Amino acid sequence: MTKAKHLDVKQARRALSLKQASSGENTAPFSILFTHGSLVVEVYQPVITDHQEPHDRDECYVIIEGQGNFEMGDDIVSFGPGDFLFVPAGLPHRFTDFGDTMSTWVMFYGPDGGESTNSG
Repeated sequence: MTKAKHLDVKQARRALSLKQASSGENTAPFSILFTHGSLVVEVYQPVITDHQEPHDRDECYVIIEGQGNFEMGDDIVSFGPGDFLFVPAGLPHRFTDFGDTMSTWVMFYGPDGGESTNSG
């Protein structure tokens, strides 16, 4: 039986700090915090520029801190703490106009190529 899991923002920030310390740089922008089946939960904190490339799987973000803009294909939306963003597999996307403290939960899930159903 799988155990329940609780992650808090302090744990996420600590994981990023440890990864940055072990790499010897202040540019380690993400840390994997939890995996279960196809689900991967990370914390992501881009530094200066978001260099993401399209991913093979569907992806969700929940903004922890900061604000800015998020480019998803041809769309640009503003984001702030608590906002939810969904990006289907293969869609170009990136954060722009964000500050030094911007951080977000990231959840990858499902098969390569993304899931085929859309519930709105």
